Amino acid sequence: MDRITESLLDEFSKEHDISGLAQDKRFEHFASYVTVRRQYSETFDTEEIVTGAGGDIGIDAIAIIVNGSLVTDLDSLKEITAESDHLDVMFLFVQASRSAGFETTKIGNFSFGVVDFFSAQPKLPRNGAVKEAAAIMTTIYANSGKFKRGNPSCRLYYVTTGRWTGEAALEARRKAAEDDLRNTILFRDVEFSCVGADGIQRLYSQTKNAIAREFTFSNRTVAPEIAGVTQAYLGFISALEFISIIRDEDGDIIHSIFYDNVRDWQGENAVNTEIGGTLTSDHKSRFALMNNGVTVIARNLQLTGNKFHIEDFQIVNGCQTSHVLFNQRDHVDSAVMIPIRLISTQDEGVVESIIRATNRQTEVRAEQFFAVTEFAKQLEAFFQTFANGRKLFYERRSRQYDRLDIERTRIVTPRNMIRAFASMFLNEPHRTTRNYARLLDRVGTDIFAQGHRPEPYYVAAFTLYKLEFLFRTSRLDPKYKPSRYHVLLAARLLANPVPMPKMNAHDMEKYCKAITDILWDADGADKLLAKAAAAVETAAGGDLSGDNVRTQKFTEELVNQLAPSP
Repeated sequence: MDRITESLLDEFSKEHDISGLAQDKRFEHFASYVTVRRQYSETFDTEEIVTGAGGDIGIDAIAIIVNGSLVTDLDSLKEITAESDHLDVMFLFVQASRSAGFETTKIGNFSFGVVDFFSAQPKLPRNGAVKEAAAIMTTIYANSGKFKRGNPSCRLYYVTTGRWTGEAALEARRKAAEDDLRNTILFRDVEFSCVGADGIQRLYSQTKNAIAREFTFSNRTVAPEIAGVTQAYLGFISALEFISIIRDEDGDIIHSIFYDNVRDWQGENAVNTEIGGTLTSDHKSRFALMNNGVTVIARNLQLTGNKFHIEDFQIVNGCQTSHVLFNQRDHVDSAVMIPIRLISTQDEGVVESIIRATNRQTEVRAEQFFAVTEFAKQLEAFFQTFANGRKLFYERRSRQYDRLDIERTRIVTPRNMIRAFASMFLNEPHRTTRNYARLLDRVGTDIFAQGHRPEPYYVAAFTLYKLEFLFRTSRLDPKYKPSRYHVLLAARLLANPVPMPKMNAHDMEKYCKAITDILWDADGADKLLAKAAAAVETAAGGDLSGDNVRTQKFTEELVNQLAPSP
């Protein structure tokens, strides 16, 4: 392994808290992270996609992205299929080798394993991780009627520390692997990429840098001077130029640039279908007059003539318009223009006020706006008040910590925050995968509500952080992973069995302190979580499968088991 790649691997291992693993395992996590991050830019744990050793069918990592979400369990997929009338799917497979070159045999074995993964009658033995991924895959194809954009995409990444030179024999084997997968007629497109040391270094650099785009915007006017705004422009931009802003180097839409904490892509509903119909009609040139347009906010903006260069930007209004344009890009031509507001500011208060104003037409409750803006700011500030070993980082904006030198395992995403808090303090761990949408409906009322104290949110996030550390270092058996959120609930009931105060009560600080006093002691945290896991296993009668533990009945049984005697 060359010195640069080894240095990047060590940096990655430290940030993701896997330095204790053998180098070959760390390289699997590293290769999986930089390749999957090309397609999925949200924060994720490689532990959820690395398939492990033995029975991995020659595949080191499997990632399945459905409607922009990384799906790692069957319950999450079932919820997506129940709530959406469309499925946009991408399968990603990674094979990582520290060898200094590429081998035709390994390309062949890798592609054979991927083909076998999709086979109705697989020939290769499978471990638990592969079986779970295969169950997700089978359910996806069972819902093929929802493939509105076509069959799933398939991406294969063979990663080594060597250099890809396109040698004839290797290139022929790579193309044969693509053909083998295309011949299954399961995919709308297949891509097999061979990534060498230079590719690893480039991909890792991309994970650290903010997204930047350059485009032409000539039909514009300068907005009047506004306090807190560096620059602002109003006007019309070519739809072709706009599509170049929202697509990545692989031609896919960049999900992370949309402010999706308020409202994500709604699929082919009546409104979006009507928008798409305009683009495919003879009246597409009227689009600019029939659409409210988009609002783009960038932290950095440079203008040279009619060329704009923006960095670290978000589309805070126009998510539906953007997706429809992207989906109908084959019908878009130079006649289609889009109304656009382009704003450059470093002031988060300005950003939040614009989000609130431009999303008024959507069905978002006022308390939800508070939850994703004001309360999120409180959590972000509160989490960082603790000493380094106890500090966490709440991620209000996608990728906001990419360029900081911090442990990625300490980053708390909104999704994980909601899951951890609801499990530990609302006694609803069974809803973290099944019926997760029911939890989202409570944002702004029971979750992230005005007046709530920040301590229980920190306790829930820190407990999850400690629990994932035990899984990552193999100090806790991975058999407990399906019940991880029940373990959080059990940990609270064991650490502080007294009645829990209301979320806005001053006594909540004292209640949480009794728990953090245990969690902040390494031995104390290990013993508490091990005891909590054992309690969950006892309540489950030894059956820790998702079907058994992810039910309200099991949650009630666990609470009754740990409830203090009268």
